Amino acid sequence: MTETHLSFKEMCAKFEVTPRTLRYYEYIELLSPEKDGRARFYGAREVARLTLILRGRRFGFSLEEIRQWLLIYRQKGTQTQLEQWLGLADRQLADLSRQQAELETSISDLRALRDTAAAEIRKLTEI
Repeated sequence: MTETHLSFKEMCAKFEVTPRTLRYYEYIELLSPEKDGRARFYGAREVARLTLILRGRRFGFSLEEIRQWLLIYRQKGTQTQLEQWLGLADRQLADLSRQQAELETSISDLRALRDTAAAEIRKLTEI
């Protein structure tokens, strides 16, 4: 498996994505592999793009946001892309912080209810 020229199957294995996912990313034009008949081959550019796509998904960005962000580089260059990235990152950080606070509240509430139920069981078994 060479890093600069991966087959479809190698790309799926390297990134642990399903063939359906990889085909979908091609369909929505996030990836553009070289094609030789029905075979697809992925170069360094596509490997880098898929790395960014998967990282963006992990951070909670939509595929459309990622697609738009990747288009900026080609159309307007690195500085504009980085400026756009900062705005997206700031917005996502605020959203993730809000979700984290909600999760902490839910965890705290669930622990309290669990502790109440455990105390009730102890009371019932003491009788």
